[in-house]
Amino acid sequence: MGIGRRMKKQGPPPDLGKSAAQKRKAPSADESSRGKKRKASGDVKAPAPAKKAINAIIDSGFKQSTKDTFPHGKIYQLHKGEQAPIKKKPMMSGALSVENASSDDDAADLLVEDDEIDEDLLVDSDEGSGEDGGKLGDDFLDSGSSVYDSDQRQGDAMFSEDEDKSDAEERLTAANIAGLSRRLDEEQAEEAAGAQLELEKDAMQTNIDGDRPNVFEDEHEYEGTTARLAPDLQLLRSRITDTIRVLDDFSKLSEPGRSRAEYTAQLLKDICLYYGYSPYLAEKLYNLFSPREAFAFFEANESARPVVIRTNTLRTHRRELAQSLINRGVTLEPVGKWSKVGLQIFESQVPLGATPEYLAGHYLLQAASSFLPVIALAPQEHERILDMAAAPGGKTTYVAALMKNTGYIFANDSNKSRAKGLIGNIHRLGVKNTIVCNYDAKEFPKVIGGFDRVLLDAPCSGTGVIAKDPSVKTNKTERDFMQLPHLQKQLLLCAIDSVDHASKTGGYVVYSTCSVTIEENEQVVQYALNKRPNVKLVETGLTFGVDGFVSYIGKNFDSKMKMTKRFYPHAYNVDGFFVSKFKKTGPSPTSSTANGATDGARHDVDVTMKDETAIPTELGAVEDGFGGFDDSEDEKYIDKARRSQLRRKGLDPRAVKGRNSSIPVNMNGTKPVKICTT
Repeated sequence: MGIGRRMKKQGPPPDLGKSAAQKRKAPSADESSRGKKRKASGDVKAPAPAKKAINAIIDSGFKQSTKDTFPHGKIYQLHKGEQAPIKKKPMMSGALSVENASSDDDAADLLVEDDEIDEDLLVDSDEGSGEDGGKLGDDFLDSGSSVYDSDQRQGDAMFSEDEDKSDAEERLTAANIAGLSRRLDEEQAEEAAGAQLELEKDAMQTNIDGDRPNVFEDEHEYEGTTARLAPDLQLLRSRITDTIRVLDDFSKLSEPGRSRAEYTAQLLKDICLYYGYSPYLAEKLYNLFSPREAFAFFEANESARPVVIRTNTLRTHRRELAQSLINRGVTLEPVGKWSKVGLQIFESQVPLGATPEYLAGHYLLQAASSFLPVIALAPQEHERILDMAAAPGGKTTYVAALMKNTGYIFANDSNKSRAKGLIGNIHRLGVKNTIVCNYDAKEFPKVIGGFDRVLLDAPCSGTGVIAKDPSVKTNKTERDFMQLPHLQKQLLLCAIDSVDHASKTGGYVVYSTCSVTIEENEQVVQYALNKRPNVKLVETGLTFGVDGFVSYIGKNFDSKMKMTKRFYPHAYNVDGFFVSKFKKTGPSPTSSTANGATDGARHDVDVTMKDETAIPTELGAVEDGFGGFDDSEDEKYIDKARRSQLRRKGLDPRAVKGRNSSIPVNMNGTKPVKICTT
């Protein structure tokens, strides 16, 4: 080291007393022993024992070099029992251990470098202190000398040493990374605990009496010019949640002078704006639930129900079908414990309506709620079943699968165009015991009766399938809820009359709708119970669902109405549905069969033919003008036409001759009943 400008002007530092020496803590014995072997990374340097290091340096040639360096050539001598002021290097917890033997030499070099720096502090304070050798006066700081700058820089150096120590603690090494990670985890845990505490405090603040949400502050928001602007959906949703919270705890959170009816009216107004319902339908659906559950119902109608397929057990098993679809990239799982044939589809890489399995009739796309009426019907083998509204055939084919293609199923639908899709599904799924009819369902049992079980999935308003058909929100009026229940009551009475009460295995009627309104469900069932005292409600056999209403807004129903089941989209993630089951215990009253209807008994199956020909005023004039009929001559032409018709349908006339021989054919000009064909 050469003689620097700094040392020429200032000279050696002042004498270090014991108080200054004690400020610098000497390294302990453990640290000294561990410091012998350190990884020479440049950041962590090993300290050495105080006395041994100083003696080693003084005995070496370094003494001569320092003597030549300083002007007076004097070395500070250590007093007995006093430690040299060794400069302490920053240490980090968890120091590295020596990985190889070569690090010893590096540590020794670092030790020499440290001692060279610390030798500046070993020079006697009397040397270079000034011309008179005295200490610096108090007026030294105000002297304006450049030495003042040197002292300032010296102080800055000490401050930078602390910064280096802080930076060294932040450096990651293989030894301290676990400790730093643990410290970060603890800090994050403390922050999370503080955030959770704040949330709890906020939640407590929302429950105090003074926190009363003002949901009426914008009650004139949509008047005037703003009525033509699009509503603020975020504001509406926030106001809906606040209103529901007030209605849940009305006594504490309501504003003074406000009634519950005002809050309800404001909530219905916001629901109509947010979800797009008509005021009439929104109020009708809202009255079915509590405010919070009504909000969940409206919210569930905004999302589609899961895609579900039903396994056709006439052709395959669910396990085999699931494996085949999984191989085609379909993600699925069983729909639930309540069904043994349903599969819920989450994701599919192929169109489900065009797979080889679908075309082969292994499955059918069918909503999970459509399983419920068939499960409640519980058809048995070798029974006669009537499905009064069968199209598009999901429930009919499910009944055929449960019956294992035995017995007879009469699948009727009043819409001829929908019957075509019904026939297509029947053929694709391999159903062979079904007869398709195209009658008005109200004509039963005049067409045919004596069934063991009847399934009536009546036409309805569709308030349970709003997710599929959002137009229901606005196109249903009060008139619809008067006409539809009237039709449903007529169909239910016809279904009851079509059942044979004397059936050994059956005598059941299942009435279901895809609606959730009271007018189409409980009121229709109550009407049937009043008009047909020979029926009673029985358990549906469904393991889940909400019990039907026993009372509703001043209306009281039969006590057994709780045996009916309701299904909601927000509760079970299925379409809204209603299912009820009747058991017929006796024949229908005479008044119900006054217009030609029968009570559905087997001995009344042969119904009287209705003569629809015009009645002439004079029978002889008709015979003279037309010439009459020759039955023997016309019979062979009728038989020939019948055979030709069967051949065009691909049927063998000889095979169906015995089956059609029992069909009554009136040769006197009366119109026979339509014959159902497969």
